Amino acid sequence: MKKIAVLGLGKVGSLAAELLHGSGFDVTGIDLATRGDLPFPVVALDLTNTSAVEAVFTKQDAVLSCLPFHLNISVAEIAHRAGIHYFDLTEDVPTTNRVIELSKTSKGLMAPQCGLAPGFIGIVGASLIAQLDECRSCKMRVGALPQNPTGLMGYSFNWSPEGVVNEYLNDCEVIEDGARKLVSPMEWMEDIYIDGMKLEAFTTSGGLGTMCETYLGKVANIDYKTMRYPGHAKLMNFFFHELLMRDRRKEAGEILINAKPPVEDDIVYVHASAEGTIDGKLQRREFVRAYRPVEVAGKQRTAISWTTAGSVVSIIEMVRDGALPATGFLKQEEIGLKAFLATSTGSLYAAN
Repeated sequence: MKKIAVLGLGKVGSLAAELLHGSGFDVTGIDLATRGDLPFPVVALDLTNTSAVEAVFTKQDAVLSCLPFHLNISVAEIAHRAGIHYFDLTEDVPTTNRVIELSKTSKGLMAPQCGLAPGFIGIVGASLIAQLDECRSCKMRVGALPQNPTGLMGYSFNWSPEGVVNEYLNDCEVIEDGARKLVSPMEWMEDIYIDGMKLEAFTTSGGLGTMCETYLGKVANIDYKTMRYPGHAKLMNFFFHELLMRDRRKEAGEILINAKPPVEDDIVYVHASAEGTIDGKLQRREFVRAYRPVEVAGKQRTAISWTTAGSVVSIIEMVRDGALPATGFLKQEEIGLKAFLATSTGSLYAAN
């Protein structure tokens, strides 16, 4: 795997493309307009023009989609027909289910959900489970937040508003008392403290990826929650359910990002824990981090940008180097945390 196309050159996509370029890949960027500020060629392409996209893909070994989730199924299907590797950052469950179907007949590797959550958090959670002889519960929480929040919502949309709305409204898969089930989003409220900072956590969709399938019958309780500053969930429930914005998702996203635009000084909280036994004794294992903006590839990058882009690039590096399979479907929980952190890009997580 040498040649890779990166679709969508926003903050995450452009950084992922730069990291891939720095790791020795022959990168082609694809966006709505050409750009001259990146160290690789950028092709302006209308993604609704299927034949044009296919023509580009036939010259590639792999494609990384950093597009809004609702565009990924089409991209995955074109990559499948072209016989090349496919990677994305989606949290959308129907998209992943379609990619799983495609992987059954794919010539290359089909690897969705390679971002932060799902993605890195699943790698961390699996590593904690593996440290125990028997695991009774694994809880994974991620929060991408402004360092200096303002207003009652205490939030800024540094991530795709479409993705945030999607995860706030779609049902959430969990394992509870040994049963795999769906539960409502923005529920199961709890308080979490990291470095003395009080946060609230609640269920959101998609963060577990394929972990419920993998650990059914092996771990009695698994769930994923998003972390926010206290009071956020109450306001979001009012917005979506009392004001009925759940029925107007596109408009809801536009309203929210207009009210709470992105900030540069953000922070990504990661809190994962597993409980179980080692040699018959009850133990708890934790992975707790607070990631802040850092300089990467010569520029200051937001925490959400480098943690998301760094995750998928590390995985692509591992596939190229033979540390991960080159065909079929890749589950995030199959990726070893130690090997992930040992990649040139994965070392960012160990250093910060």
